[in-house]
Amino acid sequence: MLKIGFIGAGTVGTALAARLAGHGYSVVAVSSRSRASAQKLAQAAGGRVFDSNQAVADSAELIFITTPDDAIATVAAEVKWHPGQSVVHCSGADSTDILEPAREAGARVGAFHPLQTFASPQQAMENIPGSTFALEAEEPLLSTLKDMASALDGQWVELKASDKVLYHAAAVFACNYMVTLTKLATDLWQSFGVPPPQATKALVPLLRGTLHNIETIGIPNCLTGPIARGDVGTINKHLDALKQSAPHLLSTYRELGRQTIPIALAKGKIGQSQAKELQEILGQSS
Repeated sequence: MLKIGFIGAGTVGTALAARLAGHGYSVVAVSSRSRASAQKLAQAAGGRVFDSNQAVADSAELIFITTPDDAIATVAAEVKWHPGQSVVHCSGADSTDILEPAREAGARVGAFHPLQTFASPQQAMENIPGSTFALEAEEPLLSTLKDMASALDGQWVELKASDKVLYHAAAVFACNYMVTLTKLATDLWQSFGVPPPQATKALVPLLRGTLHNIETIGIPNCLTGPIARGDVGTINKHLDALKQSAPHLLSTYRELGRQTIPIALAKGKIGQSQAKELQEILGQSS
C-alpha cells in the first residue's frame, strides 16, 4: 500500500489526510510547525508525528506539502528527496515549478488542488465530496492523483503550469468575491436599520436559490433581475439611491451591471437597442 506523508497540518492538510485515510489510504507520517496541529492530523488520519520535514520525506512514498503557499518552495528546497518518491503540493495558484528541487533530485512532482472553500478542518472534510480537483503531473503520478480524486468522491481537471494563475483567479471571483458582494449587500441593509446578522440571514436563501438556479438551469438562463429584463427605470432608481446613500458603491454597481449585459443578451430577453441603452446608463460617471 502507498505510504503517504503530510508536511503541514493546517486545514487543507488535515481534511485531505482524514478523507484519504477514510478511503483506505495509508497516512504514515506528518510534520508541522505546530506539533499540536500535527497531533490533531495524526489523530484524524493515523500516522506518526515527526519533528522534522526530512523525517516525513524519509518515511513516505508520496508526500503532500500542505503548508501555506509561501512556504512550499522553501520546504521543497530544504528536504533531501530521492528518486521514486512523489512530491505534491496543494496550492491553487502555483504550478509544479516550485517543486523543482524535488524534480531535480529524481522525484515525481505534482499539484493536487481541491476547488473548495475551507474555513475549518471539520467544514473542509464535509465539503470535499463532490469537489473538483485541479491536477498537474506527469504519468504515472497523474493517474495516482486521478484515483485519489475519484476516491474522495470528486471530479478532476488536468491543468498546465500556465493555466494555474487564471484558474485560481476564477476561484477568487466565484468564492471570495461572493463573500464581498454579500458584505456590500448587508451594508446597504444597515441604511434602513437592519443589522448585519439579520441581513445575512435574510439574504442567504436568495444566495442558495441563485446557486441552485446556476446549477440546474445554467448560465445565461438563470439570470434574473432588472438587467435581464431590460428594466431601465429600475436601474436608474438604483443609481439615484446609491448616489444618495452609498456613493462609494456606484462604480462597483456600474461595472457589475456592464458585465451582466452580455449575459442578458445571451438569455435572449433583451435586444441590442436595450443593451445599448443599459450600457449608456451604466457607463455614465456621475
